[in-house]
Amino acid sequence: MFDLRDLYQQVIVDHNKHPRNFRAMQDATHKAEGFNPLCGDRLTLYLKVGADGRIEDASFEGSGCAISTASASLMTEQLKGRTVDEAERLFGRFHDMVTGAPDAPPADAELGKLAVLGGVREFPSRIKCATLCWHALHAALEGQQSVSTE
Repeated sequence: MFDLRDLYQQVIVDHNKHPRNFRAMQDATHKAEGFNPLCGDRLTLYLKVGADGRIEDASFEGSGCAISTASASLMTEQLKGRTVDEAERLFGRFHDMVTGAPDAPPADAELGKLAVLGGVREFPSRIKCATLCWHALHAALEGQQSVSTE
């Protein structure tokens, strides 16, 4: 029988082994470094925001656990083409999903593939791994150079 958790694990493993948008961006308009001292995850997030307030490009580089890398990979895919306000709302929805109760309703459709990380809420110590890139996103959009999960 097909198990949805197996699919989710496959997506996470794929995005960890083959992260999308894993590169430095020379023409970034926004940049922030994120650090998770609990497990050593470290990344730099790059954004290119156009004059119209849309995220034209998003990328990251760094090192971290499978959850951290997969989350950053999935996030950068979802950000492209969204406005800064839409990105901030997406951060809120993602954060609610991973910090909600284990029996919380499934993620909404706007999260798309990011829903695979919903299972993280069952492992509180991994929530910071999944949200590191999102906190770096918020920091970058606020003009901060770095952020820590502690």
